Amino acid sequence: MLVKYEALFAECFPGATHLNTAYLAWLYRDNPAGTVVGFDAWEGDVLAAHYVCVPVDAVLNGNPARLLLSLNTATAPAFQGKGLFTRLADATYQYAASRGFDAVYGVANANSTPGFIRKLGFDLLTPLDAKVGVGHLPMVDDTDNLQRQALFHRLWRRDALSWRLGSPARPYQLVRAGQRIAAWTTTGRAGIAAWAEPILEESLPENLPSPPMRIHLQLGLIPEAMKTKGVRWFNIPDRFRASPLNLIFKPLQSGVSAPPRDAILFGQLDFDAF
Repeated sequence: MLVKYEALFAECFPGATHLNTAYLAWLYRDNPAGTVVGFDAWEGDVLAAHYVCVPVDAVLNGNPARLLLSLNTATAPAFQGKGLFTRLADATYQYAASRGFDAVYGVANANSTPGFIRKLGFDLLTPLDAKVGVGHLPMVDDTDNLQRQALFHRLWRRDALSWRLGSPARPYQLVRAGQRIAAWTTTGRAGIAAWAEPILEESLPENLPSPPMRIHLQLGLIPEAMKTKGVRWFNIPDRFRASPLNLIFKPLQSGVSAPPRDAILFGQLDFDAF
C-alpha cells in the first residue's frame, strides 16, 4: 500500500519528494503511539483519494488524552470535486471516536482552514506564532510550572521523541537550551534552524552539545503565563510569512473541550512543518 500512496502523492504534489515509502513507513507504521487512522477511496484498483491522522499521546486541559493529528490527504486529479475528502474525513472521525480517541487537531493554512471549519466541524483555536531569535525560547526555565500551565501539550516520552527525531525527511538533533533540552533541524534556508523545546517526560543524557550558531525559527505557541520578555526573540510580521498557519481542533467525545489559547505549548515537533 505504501507504494500506492507514494504514487498518489507524486501525482498530486510533484514537489513533495519526501512523501516516499521510507517516510510513509516511518510515519504510518513505526509511530510508538500507534499506526495511522484513516480511509481510502477506490475505483476498482485505482486509488482515488486518501486521508490519515497520526495518533498522539498528549495532555489536554490538564489530563492525559489520546489525540489524532490530521495530516496527509490527497485526491487524484481525476476524482477531485466529488467530495471524497469530506467523506473520508467523516469516516475517519467516526471510527476514531469509536476507538476512544478524544479529539483531532491539525495545522491548516489560510486556504484550507475554512473547509475544515465549515465542512468538518473544526474550531479555529488560534494562528501559530512565528518567531526568530537566538538562544532558548523566551519562556521561564521552571519545567514543573510549565507542565502545570501548559493545558495542551504533547507527551514526549523517550520512545516517541526518538521516533520523531529520526524522521527520514528531516531528522532533528538534540541540544542543551539553558535548563531545558531543545531539538533543531535545517529549514532549507542558510543560517536558519527550526527550533523546538518540548516538555520531556523522561530524563535524557546530560552530555548534549551546545546549540548551532544560527538564527532559530519557532512556529508554535507558548503559554501566556510562561513567557518572558527576552529581547533576543522577535515576531515575524505577517507580510514576511508565506501563509499564516492556524491550529484547529475537533472534539470526538462528549465532555471534551478545546484548550484555552493562552495555555498551549506547541512547536514544530508537534506537527510536520520541518
